[in-house]
Amino acid sequence: MLRYPHFDPIALDLGLVQIRWYGLMYLAGFAAAWILGRYRARKPYSPIMPQQVDDLIWYLVLGLMIGARVGYILFYDFPSVYQDPLIVFKVWRGGMSFHGGLIGVIVSVLLFAKNKNINCFDIGDFICPLAPIGLMCGRFGNFINGELWGRPTDLPWGMIFPDIEAGLVPRHPSQLYEAALEGVTLFCILWFYSAKPRPRMAVSGMFLFFYGLFRFSVEFTRQPDSQLGFIAFDWLTMGQLLSVPMILAGGGLLFRAYTRRSR
Repeated sequence: MLRYPHFDPIALDLGLVQIRWYGLMYLAGFAAAWILGRYRARKPYSPIMPQQVDDLIWYLVLGLMIGARVGYILFYDFPSVYQDPLIVFKVWRGGMSFHGGLIGVIVSVLLFAKNKNINCFDIGDFICPLAPIGLMCGRFGNFINGELWGRPTDLPWGMIFPDIEAGLVPRHPSQLYEAALEGVTLFCILWFYSAKPRPRMAVSGMFLFFYGLFRFSVEFTRQPDSQLGFIAFDWLTMGQLLSVPMILAGGGLLFRAYTRRSR
């Protein structure tokens, strides 16, 4: 058993303003996307110019933050809206959903592509390799906060998390599993796969397929949200339910991309 390294979730306390590590992880993810985007935009097959990356990142920031918060409320905590409709704006209380953020990003891509008169799938293929580093940073933020821990385990790397709801029993550090799969592994797959021109929609398809697959798999070690529990069959979680359409959509885009090219 490993002991959870206790972190102070507040990185800097300025009195009236507190800067949290979780927020800094989001900032690091967006900064990495900007740096990688500027680098990738210099390639001859890039759909946008380096200076357009700045505008694109702002579109993505707004889409992700709004979508992630609204998605969490809709997918994971909708009954709370009846008790307090303003809960949607209380972001300091936590609650961000990847799948909601994905929907927000898709909307942002559509708006950016329309504004710049660029095919939306070209933008999607461009940004997908930039996302995994941000996903990794977000999971590190979850780990620092001691939240979204895994199910009980007797494996030697199980950790006891400080949250009283964790029950003082060793649990899977599922945040680190997700950081490794949805972050490092997915980044390597997409970055090297997109290092040369691919059929339109193929990179987006790879992202959706592999993220959905990785998330679906890791959910078997992650504790279901307490307010939801298992959705069905005593094993299916909301995260898995939301990941199935990603796997199917990703496979469909890959099939479409390569059959179109062959024709």
